[in-house]
Amino acid sequence: MKILLLKDVYKLGRAGDVKKVANGYARNYLIPQGLAVLATPGAISQADRIRKQADVQRTVLNKEMGVVADQLSDVKLTFPVRASETGRLYGSISTRMLAEAISEKVGSEISHRQIDSQPLRMIGEHVVNVRLTVDMIPSIKVIVYREGETPAEAIEEANARAEAEATAEGAVPEFDEETTVPEGTTSLDSDATESEVVEGDIVEGEIMEDIQEGVTEPEED
Repeated sequence: MKILLLKDVYKLGRAGDVKKVANGYARNYLIPQGLAVLATPGAISQADRIRKQADVQRTVLNKEMGVVADQLSDVKLTFPVRASETGRLYGSISTRMLAEAISEKVGSEISHRQIDSQPLRMIGEHVVNVRLTVDMIPSIKVIVYREGETPAEAIEEANARAEAEATAEGAVPEFDEETTVPEGTTSLDSDATESEVVEGDIVEGEIMEDIQEGVTEPEED
């Protein structure tokens, strides 16, 4: 389905753009939210006017959000958590928790929908993008560390784990010279059989975030 965007939509386009999207994405989200209309000849004739109006509004918004972007450049969040020996959290740091912590730091309301990140589930240092406008997406550092330890220890542990995983991935498996692999067999297991991979349909749509159970409140630096 072709639609005409009335407003900027992250990762899709800017106001005045004509885009082809999945029917469900258009009918269930873009059109009901007032973000787009069907790309009829009449609507398309208004595209230039919509684009010019959006350019003016975008300039004003970018100027206003520039102050917040400057504040975010100094923001670093830390979250003490309970985690397993492997570094995986018992729960997660959700986008709602991140938005609340950022809002408190900068004194401006930041929605969880502006947080361009999956819930954080591992200890270590994470880089999280904050969508202020379509043109302005600053990033902040978030350190998730185990209760009773320090942020520095969490970063060191995460780095060591990443190095170990990289080494394991690059390791060449050793073979027993006496083991015979039948000619033409591509699997490391000579008894392996070919399996059919079925590719599922990919549906474009708005992914609504599940409410994640929080682990703790952020700790002030």
